[in-house]
Amino acid sequence: MTDPIADFLTRIRNGYSAGKKVVEVPSSKMKLAMTKILCEKGYILTYKLVEGKPYDTIKIALKYHPQTKQPAIKGIERVSTPGLRKYSDVKDMPRVLNGLGIAIISTSKGIITDKEAKEQNVGGEVLCFVY
Repeated sequence: MTDPIADFLTRIRNGYSAGKKVVEVPSSKMKLAMTKILCEKGYILTYKLVEGKPYDTIKIALKYHPQTKQPAIKGIERVSTPGLRKYSDVKDMPRVLNGLGIAIISTSKGIITDKEAKEQNVGGEVLCFVY
């Protein structure tokens, strides 16, 4: 696997399209930080780190609207890829759906959202857009 972040996002996207309640992804520090942001912003219900023998996994409980059963995430897309990295300065920080979505940024202060990056006045690599 050449791009574990794209695999992480694809597993979440496929879980929503298949109507799954829980998705399991292999764990890493970056994926755990991204999952934490998705949980804090209300895009997923909860997550749990499960320690296993060959490797640790993250169990992610997906969130749906109670009446309409629509997924909480309408779109989740990778921006920066291993072949073409996308970096953004504070002045050029992307806005997702005019501020309705979030961009997850990898900065020197850790993995944070675009709004937090503007508050902390740091730029970094734009990992993905979530809306």
